Amino acid sequence: MIPCRQKWKGTMTDRERFNNQMHYRPVDRCFNMEFGYWNENYEVWHMFRDNGITCEKQANEFFGFDRIEVVSGKNWMWPPFEEKVVEERENTRVLINADGLLAEVPKDGHDTIPHYMAPSIVTPDDWKKCKEERFRVDDPARIVDVEALKKQHPADRDYPLGVDCGSMIGKIRDMLTFEGLAYACYDYPDMVEDMVETCCVLVEHFLDQVLPWIDFDYASGWEDICFKNGPIVTVDFFKNVVMPRYKRISRKLRQHGIDLWYVDCDGDVRFLLPYFMEGGVNCLFPFEVNGCAHPGELLAEYGKDLRIMGGFDKMQLGAGKAAIRKYMESLVPLVERGGYIPFCDHRCPPNVKEEDYLYYLDLKEKMFGMQ
Repeated sequence: MIPCRQKWKGTMTDRERFNNQMHYRPVDRCFNMEFGYWNENYEVWHMFRDNGITCEKQANEFFGFDRIEVVSGKNWMWPPFEEKVVEERENTRVLINADGLLAEVPKDGHDTIPHYMAPSIVTPDDWKKCKEERFRVDDPARIVDVEALKKQHPADRDYPLGVDCGSMIGKIRDMLTFEGLAYACYDYPDMVEDMVETCCVLVEHFLDQVLPWIDFDYASGWEDICFKNGPIVTVDFFKNVVMPRYKRISRKLRQHGIDLWYVDCDGDVRFLLPYFMEGGVNCLFPFEVNGCAHPGELLAEYGKDLRIMGGFDKMQLGAGKAAIRKYMESLVPLVERGGYIPFCDHRCPPNVKEEDYLYYLDLKEKMFGMQ
């Protein structure tokens, strides 16, 4: 594969640049990254097809982006449910997925949210059995090969490295379904809290193994628990059940010098943001604009206590060059203030034209690269 674009010129390493930018220190230029693409992009964009680009890692190299990595462990269900097809329909398949959900998916494989039909976990008895089989903290599979990680990510690396802090409630939503979690919070609150506690213990077990030995630059997490009208759990539940677990994890991170923690939470996060931040999360990623707000609004409200990664409206990215330029110009003061890295506010969809995407990358370099 021959890259279609050269890496932006710079005088700092990717690691130096990322840490400086996210801590409001001087940088040579903006950190340059994106959040990937829908699967269809690899099929419909000629530049991907013609160059054999089939995944995000290859695309990042193809476009010459700055390097950023994250280390993950088995801090969720293990072993997962066996995935198997249980019914073939005209245009869809019904299957059991890795989280134990009965799901209907399209046969043609196009990117879409599956139709979740029923969870395997409904009652406290279901959870008790699943916890004993699939959430054992003493499972040997959860032991991290720290020496291998140290070799893979040496101390003198030139790129930022994150540590994955998993999910306290988002993956529980995946296991119970949206409706199942909503009902369970009222019908079986003790069960749901035990699920959150179990997730926290598994993350702590992972962190205790890796934090003493690897110098991480940031922490990451995943909590898709909001949609365009707000969170799918109550604010009180998040504040009283989820936030205390965040605090426990945050203490471990800060004891090892990690003061940047982003969480991937789509939708309108504004109702929960004060409690995310009180819990130790101080960065949003990839910050969906249409489900929430322009990133400038939240950065103005929370000042330098908050960082954002993402926030380039995908709708404007698909609306043509004039819209792309107008939106990019609105991000200039945010990049200049620091604590903000611009990229598409989720995976770039296939309705974006190739030539417009390349224009977007060119414009981003012109505005935020070295002058």
